[in-house]
Amino acid sequence: MSSQSTEKGVAPSIDVQNLSYLFPDGSSGLKEVFLNLPPGSRTLLIGANGAGKTTLLRLLSGKRMAPEGSVSIAGVDPFKTGLEGVTYLGLEWVLNPIVRTDIDVPTLLASVGGDHYHERRDELVRILDIDLSWRMHAVSDGERRRVQLAMGLLRPWTILLLDEITVDLDLLSRSNFLNFLKRETETRPCTIVYATHILDNLATWPTHLVHMSLGKVKKWGSIEDLNVKPDPSATAYTGNSQLGELVLRWLQEDLDERGPRNAKRSEGKSYESLEGKGGYGLEKKA
Repeated sequence: MSSQSTEKGVAPSIDVQNLSYLFPDGSSGLKEVFLNLPPGSRTLLIGANGAGKTTLLRLLSGKRMAPEGSVSIAGVDPFKTGLEGVTYLGLEWVLNPIVRTDIDVPTLLASVGGDHYHERRDELVRILDIDLSWRMHAVSDGERRRVQLAMGLLRPWTILLLDEITVDLDLLSRSNFLNFLKRETETRPCTIVYATHILDNLATWPTHLVHMSLGKVKKWGSIEDLNVKPDPSATAYTGNSQLGELVLRWLQEDLDERGPRNAKRSEGKSYESLEGKGGYGLEKKA
């Protein structure tokens, strides 16, 4: 797999055309996905668990091979070309065992280029409120996640794909982190796709939204196209309420379309017969 850099000074676009993807067991992961996210955009990827968000992000990152011609990052296939500057931070990155060993923060940051990118290193340490004296086996999950984010973002990237990686951050750390990402897209050529269920502090953050359900993209577009118009001078609560209401409506529509999770499984069966098989919470039949 060859490697290529995106054009210097130009943020990459993300183009997905009729992308369908099957898992190795033959089950469907994605169905006929179309997307066109412009250079410099900040996209929120919204959907319930199992909607296909992680699968899409992994295909965009080049970690999985997409069908020929279906995924293009800056005009090329990210799997075949191996684009430099594409950073994917997801579950496998979060579970890296090295960040739970008896090791100090400066050593970890140096291992991913901290001495070379010392200005970015110092900025991330400040923004994420990292104590350089921390030893990783003796900190909380939230503190450990701050160090992981600094490691993942230390080298300048042009495409950043984030998969639910801020869940352990406290409100202030998450707010500072999101402000850093927004400033990145405003001051240098880069593009972000961020899958999250947490909408706090996101009132004025995204430029685009993508709504996924059951492996399909149901809606996507710019904030303006989707009629989400947060007033930057208004309170964060007002803006977040509008964005939150839109996302909640989407997720309720998904639930209504899918139906009760246990409906088919429990048809004609008693409550007792389902105990121990995922049937807890169903009403007992007379």
